[in-house]
Amino acid sequence: MLRRQLSIRLLATLALASATGTAEPGVRWETGGEVAGYLDTDHVWALTPSAHASAREPSAGWNASGSYLVDIVSAASVDIVSAASPRWFEVRHAGALSGGYKPGAAAVSASLATSIEPDFTSFAAGATGSHDFARKNLVLSLGYVYEHAVAGRTGTPFSVYALRADRHQLAARAEIVVGPATLLSPALDVHFESGRQEKPYRWLPLFDAAVASSVPVGASIDEVNQLRLPGRVAEHLPDTRQRYAASARLAHRFARSTLTLWDRAYLDSWGLLATTTDVKWVFELSRRWSVWPHLRFHDQSAATFWRRAYVGRIGAGSVVVPEHRSGDRELSPFWTATAGPGLRFDLGSPTPRSLSATLEFDGAYTQFRDALYIDHRWSGLAVAGFSARFE
Repeated sequence: MLRRQLSIRLLATLALASATGTAEPGVRWETGGEVAGYLDTDHVWALTPSAHASAREPSAGWNASGSYLVDIVSAASVDIVSAASPRWFEVRHAGALSGGYKPGAAAVSASLATSIEPDFTSFAAGATGSHDFARKNLVLSLGYVYEHAVAGRTGTPFSVYALRADRHQLAARAEIVVGPATLLSPALDVHFESGRQEKPYRWLPLFDAAVASSVPVGASIDEVNQLRLPGRVAEHLPDTRQRYAASARLAHRFARSTLTLWDRAYLDSWGLLATTTDVKWVFELSRRWSVWPHLRFHDQSAATFWRRAYVGRIGAGSVVVPEHRSGDRELSPFWTATAGPGLRFDLGSPTPRSLSATLEFDGAYTQFRDALYIDHRWSGLAVAGFSARFE
């Protein structure tokens, strides 16, 4: 029901935004959409069409926006095959609404978001306050978001089986005008999570202590089946997690180009450490054409309880296993390098940027340093989008 309401409200916003003759004087509208496609060597693909619309009235100080997307995912990854499960196909719907008011130096905003899948639902609500200082050369903001998520199994009601989790996020940000063409944006994000965070479908092999150390990185399904103990155990994660991330974004405008640098350092209570660096340099070839290269690098350590091969012991009528265990490679040590080009064509008239089309491609290589089944993955992401702006 909530998903339908979000869809109706977004479509209404898009319809209003498209009717330029009925737009209120001074109201600035923007509408757009994109289609993203993902494919990797682990036999996973995804198609994600999305749409968004926004309106703002600078003199009155208000703004509003809405977005809606559909995630169509199909997977026959090695984890699915290793559990003798068939390829699965799933559709996710996600929508978001937000609104804000800025009558002067101070501003407030609120947001709602939801995500719905056959075996998962989540709802989030948040609020942010900000204030301009030093003649708008410094903007400080503080925000809070609460999310409640429920995961289950397809075909089983949540009243019968459900894993519930709650997440609280605090975000402090600053925007600093360093110079006439330079903007620095440092940020600090803190997440507090509690509840059941494991995946209901993730089952792990166990190994005898004498064998575990000899299981190679990227061991095939056949190798694992030959070495493991009978049966499998479900994933089980700690019930609480605290995440901390500090980041900074630096944007500089040259005569005919814009360079954006972003870097983030991350740590959490599960012992995972990570760093991410992102670089994008947009070059204006003409009044209407822009191109850019994009580079990104991510490197991380493992969670303290991560093991490539978990040790178990089968006794008389019982199985002894580690309390915390996971098969999620996002908790393992790995690095990912991403690179790709982008293109934007501004075809509006008389203002070129009133109507724009973009096309982006990114290729990524991931090296898993301590995981079963695969030790690397290639992936590709393509995004085609458009946006329209008018008053």
